[in-house]
This record gives sequence, C-alpha cells and structure tokens, in this order.
Amino acid sequence: MLYKTEYSSLVGEILLVAEDENLIGLWIVGQKYFMGALKEEPIEKPDFPIFIKTKQWLDDYFAGKQPDMALLSLKPKGSDFRQLVWNVLCHIPYGQVVTYGDIAKEAALRLNKPTMSAQAVGNAVGHNPISIIIPCHRVVGTNGSLTGYAGGIDKKIKLLELEGVDTRAYFVPKTGSAL
Repeated sequence: MLYKTEYSSLVGEILLVAEDENLIGLWIVGQKYFMGALKEEPIEKPDFPIFIKTKQWLDDYFAGKQPDMALLSLKPKGSDFRQLVWNVLCHIPYGQVVTYGDIAKEAALRLNKPTMSAQAVGNAVGHNPISIIIPCHRVVGTNGSLTGYAGGIDKKIKLLELEGVDTRAYFVPKTGSAL
C-alpha cells in the first residue's frame, strides 16, 4: 500500500510518497517525471511515521541546517544502474557540486568499466524519485551549466543558494532539453 502527504517549501508544494515504512518518492508538484512510475494512487496519510521524520528533515534543511539523510529510510525504485547513480548522489557533500562527468567516472569505477556515458548518468539523475534528500540538484554540467533539474532550474538555483553555493560561477543554458 502506498501513502502520500504534501509539504510546503520555499521551492513549492512537495509530494511525499511512502511504501511500508520507507520513503519512495519526493517530488516538487508539477516537476518532470512527477510521481515517476507509480502504478497506484497513494492514500492520504499525513501522520504516517516516515512522513513525520521526513517533514522534520525538510524543516531542518530549509532552515539552513545539514540534516543527515541516514535518519530516513529511503527506498527509491529503479533499475540497478539508477540505484547505483542515486547512491553516488547521496555522497555529494552539502554545499558542493559535482559534474555529470564526475558521476560517470565514479559509476564506471563501481561497475569496473573503463568509461561510462555522462548522458546515461544524466538520465538516471533526472529520474531521481527522492529529490532534495538524494541531492540531484548538486549536479552541474562540465562546462558550468546549471542544467538537468527535473524540478526546474529556478528551484535548483534556490536549493544551491540555500546550501551556500555561489551560483554566479555557473550559467543557465539558453537552449536544451533540461529547460
């Protein structure tokens, strides 16, 4: 059984979805890939224990603290490759950014392959079903482009600035599929 609740944040309404005692989704309402590949409509249950913990985590995060994601039981659903990429995302430190190429190198290393496509990594990053907590907003293009955030580049900038990242060092692309 799937459960849901909403959370109001500085980047808009957020939908939380849980299965059992695990958070399986956190989407900014209206974002690309909203609700991912969920097969059923979740039941409203705002007092579900994982939601109480997640809302506290989000309160702390949006207050400028650095809450520990280990406090939450996260179970994003996806292929083995996506799981690997999302695991790499979990190790990006608060207030820092990495490139899609950096993640591709780490994924290749973990898979014992000589190289990995940054495009394949970008696809996995874009389909992250637990945004903000699994920090896909901390990934930028190799050229300094603030590209590829399913919630929207404006929200990516807000999240990075909240974490103290000087976004003036990056740019918003004029064209591209991530806009």
